[in-house]
Amino acid sequence: MDFSRFKVISFDCYGTLIDWETGIWDALQRLFLANDAAPVSRAAALAAYAEEESRQQEADPNRRYDRILADTHRVLAKRWGLQTSQGLDEAFAESIGCWPAFADTAESLRALKRHCRLVILSNVHNYGFELTAPKLGVDFDAVHTAENIGSYKPSEENFRYLLRHVEHDFDCAPHELLHVAQSPFHDIAPAKRLGITTVWIDRQGLAEGGGWGAIPRLSELPQPDAHYPDLASLAREFAVT
Repeated sequence: MDFSRFKVISFDCYGTLIDWETGIWDALQRLFLANDAAPVSRAAALAAYAEEESRQQEADPNRRYDRILADTHRVLAKRWGLQTSQGLDEAFAESIGCWPAFADTAESLRALKRHCRLVILSNVHNYGFELTAPKLGVDFDAVHTAENIGSYKPSEENFRYLLRHVEHDFDCAPHELLHVAQSPFHDIAPAKRLGITTVWIDRQGLAEGGGWGAIPRLSELPQPDAHYPDLASLAREFAVT
């Protein structure tokens, strides 16, 4: 791929830049401790989370992400036969500020910012991203959240919104935009349907048979334009263009 043709790189944040699976799993420990219950396995918990979060987002696209998180926590507790409370549900929602960045995120973003404008396209609410931003190591040129857009990925409207804004804000034509993401479900599939060039950051090793984690399963993986195991690998490719 000729990376020199891109003016703007858009990023999914949670799963790509932020290790949301570790953050989700760690935040669920309060529920297990409050019930003095042996936790379900990490894999089972993340799969259940993926299913319920997606269901919540599809059912009410205008519902702010912190409420999605709280409601997902409440439903999961019921599914697992555990007692929760408003306090525990809200603590889970607020945990987004504690979800850690991947080790390669900040350095890679700083390297990529030397080549392109950087934009966030995320399924979170504005305040949630504000809590996350200090971990990312760069100032983004634009941040587009589900709260602003009024829908959640994988809705194609999120990507149409992105295309409109990069053209208006940065005079960036569609072929000059590169979308970088970890989730085949939320990002790669809908972006490809709209003709956006995509890079898959395969944090989970799905292409080699890894687990889906907190991503809803697809019957068939979409084909990205490029595929790397981590963000540092992509940054190195830009460095040599």
